[in-house]
Amino acid sequence: MGKFVVFEGPEGGGKTLQAGLLADTLRIAGLDVVQTREPGGTRVGDKIRSVLLELGDYTILPETEVLLLAAARAQHVREVIHPALERGAWVICDRFVDSTYAYQVGGSGLDLGPIRTIQAFATNGLEPDIRILLDVPVATGLQRRYA
Repeated sequence: MGKFVVFEGPEGGGKTLQAGLLADTLRIAGLDVVQTREPGGTRVGDKIRSVLLELGDYTILPETEVLLLAAARAQHVREVIHPALERGAWVICDRFVDSTYAYQVGGSGLDLGPIRTIQAFATNGLEPDIRILLDVPVATGLQRRYA
């Protein structure tokens, strides 16, 4: 069975860069690697990502965000992550469940209990083998994000 590595952290924290560097290093070492992201990683997930990130003339409630993210995650786990792990690949993912906890519980103030239940259902209980938390000062992250 492969390994599931997740990069978490704030906007502009370097997750995508570091995930790419790790994926490249593992490939050079001859390992099968799948590099992916959330929300996204599948056709359904990418459509949901567009709905969440490209807001138009509508507002998405925090509860709706949680459910959309869970739908994208369920698709991602079943279509991409589980099959890759089963064939022995390393899966390197930019964001996963911890980002939902940070944004929807910490940021939007939703109750953790129901969100944990929803996430456990969406992931079928899948947990990363390794979580890497990158941290930068807020000002630095925002400067990088909007540079």
